[in-house]
Amino acid sequence: MKQLQLLIALFALSVMISCKSSSGEETSSSNSVMVSVTNPSNMDRSDVLVSLDPGLISSLGDHVTISSGDQIIPYQLNDLDMDGEVDELVVLVDLPANGTTELSISASDTAPSFTKRTQAEISHKINGDWKEREYMGGEFKNVDYLRVPPEHTDHSWFIRYEGPGWESDLVGYRFYLDWRNATDIFGKKTDDMVLQNVGQDGFDSYHEPADWGMDVLKVGSSLGLGAFGIWTGDKALRVEQTDSVNCRILLNGPIKSQIQTRYFGWDTGLGQATLTSDISIAAGSRQTVQDISLSAPLPNICTGIVKHPEGKLISKSAGDWSYIATWGKQSLAEDMLGMAVLYQTADLIENTEDEHSHVVVLRPTQNQLSYRYLATWEQDAGGIATEEAFSTYLDNVLKELNNPVTVK
Repeated sequence: MKQLQLLIALFALSVMISCKSSSGEETSSSNSVMVSVTNPSNMDRSDVLVSLDPGLISSLGDHVTISSGDQIIPYQLNDLDMDGEVDELVVLVDLPANGTTELSISASDTAPSFTKRTQAEISHKINGDWKEREYMGGEFKNVDYLRVPPEHTDHSWFIRYEGPGWESDLVGYRFYLDWRNATDIFGKKTDDMVLQNVGQDGFDSYHEPADWGMDVLKVGSSLGLGAFGIWTGDKALRVEQTDSVNCRILLNGPIKSQIQTRYFGWDTGLGQATLTSDISIAAGSRQTVQDISLSAPLPNICTGIVKHPEGKLISKSAGDWSYIATWGKQSLAEDMLGMAVLYQTADLIENTEDEHSHVVVLRPTQNQLSYRYLATWEQDAGGIATEEAFSTYLDNVLKELNNPVTVK
């Protein structure tokens, strides 16, 4: 009798397992997990950065391999709040139009390494001395964290290329870590990582053409590309007056890099707040993702693009996302440069302008705001050379943003 009961129990268990597997739910074993990533758009997509639940790998041990068929998939484990625990797992995948890619996550004996396709850095001088507002002597050293000294201002010769830099294999950026707080563009002729060499052979040597590329944008008193500020009603006020500022290289990985900057006691003229900025970039992408968090409500956050006499203004709204962009012979090399700011349509207060910038005024929600910006230079490796090609590229970016991938 007991033997018959055991056989019945085993049969019932086998039926339950069979039903769960055939229902299409996620299945796993003790040393592997299967994940499906689906592209709902009607175009092939390459180098898509996909965020997965880091809990998927918690039972697999210290190291994993992620694969699609015979192809090894690059991934990155990130500790975004610096508490010693992984809280983000990102993978870089290619997806067919209206199709699904199956990923297998398996336990591995060793940690795999991947080609470095993103970078973030900040480098300042050490072993020198401050002489009023200038840092004299010393040599540059890369650091992960910097509290900006009160003596520091523009052209203090203290920070290499005057602020932190970030890049993908397609493009590089920097922002001025001083009262200007505007974003600049490094055009790249190569897909190699280059920032570690920029400004090492002369403080502003990057303004001259080099084998790797050059600084391609004159920012002046504008927002540059994608810098943030507040719209006062007649002009964009950058983050100029603060109590203190610190900057941290949060990620410097093969497929994603991220910089976090905190502006304490920003005086906007319309209220005071501490603003936390997270900027990130992914491999194979021209886009910088700009995430903003405020300690107190502000009526708006604005961003935009520097005005240039040769820059034609373009704008488009399609679904959940919209953009403003400029195109024309507006680079410092006097050739074609395209720039765009992409924002969620629901966040828009108004598109406007001031003396220096084309401006997008956006509404934070619960003191949070996210938008994106990008640049493409004619001499980039795989650069875009015509207005038509630039418009097509931007339309495809909108299509991707309006059709996010799904994960099961």
